[in-house]
Amino acid sequence: MADRPMQGRVALVAGASKGIGAVTARAFAAAGAAVVLGARDIAALESVAAGIVADGGRALPVRADVADVDSMRNLVGQAMATYGRLDMAFNNASGGPMPAPLAEIDPAEFDQGIATNIRGTFLGMKFQIGAMLDSGGGAIVNMASVAGVNGTANLAAYVAGKAGIIGLTKVAALDYADQGIRVNVVAPGPILTHHLEAAGPQAQRLAGLSTPMRRTGTAEEVARTVLWLCSEESSFITGTVIPIDGGQMAGNKPPQMYRQGQPMQAGAGDAEPPNQA
Repeated sequence: MADRPMQGRVALVAGASKGIGAVTARAFAAAGAAVVLGARDIAALESVAAGIVADGGRALPVRADVADVDSMRNLVGQAMATYGRLDMAFNNASGGPMPAPLAEIDPAEFDQGIATNIRGTFLGMKFQIGAMLDSGGGAIVNMASVAGVNGTANLAAYVAGKAGIIGLTKVAALDYADQGIRVNVVAPGPILTHHLEAAGPQAQRLAGLSTPMRRTGTAEEVARTVLWLCSEESSFITGTVIPIDGGQMAGNKPPQMYRQGQPMQAGAGDAEPPNQA
């Protein structure tokens, strides 16, 4: 039991078909939880679920659109019908338009970003909370970003969506703090997922250098944080934003400092991110 601390519990991951969601679903299963996987890509979900089952875990893939009421009701309903309870949930689905200055963003694409992030998180919690109340309590973790705290140029829909998720998390945490349900939100910085991998080595290098730790994070580091927030080890934590950002939200760490009245040495700040192995 020591190495499977979530044995007998049930976790739901919305946005579980790839990246951080898939890694977190596998981590829940490795910890002993039965896992319900939700996303629009059912083939990808079935592949993740098959891997979990092959490793001796339990997994249920369910096609779900986080912005659709009936779809999210069904996702939670399938969890309850199959496993009889819901203890943990990770609302990870995200979306939005490609980066562009605010005035150049198509309104329909902006609306889609808001629907996926804010509406999707709201609907997820709406049905998860009811199931958790019936199960005797639980823990929810929502996915935001450091961009939802500090803002990032050219990402109006993404920033607005993630800031909205942070607000929803705090309200839900307050609403159910005395009913056995904890709600927190993670705010990752640059994480090496399929998106950053596809952007190439230069994008990865710059992403790493943007953090005080001078490296990108991993999906596994996010997953470990999510599981900790769902565990009894964080039992007095609710309504909190947890950065997973290599120090970005702490402030600025210039690659090179200068002293007043003295010239700065050229090239001294051209650092390389450290090896993450």
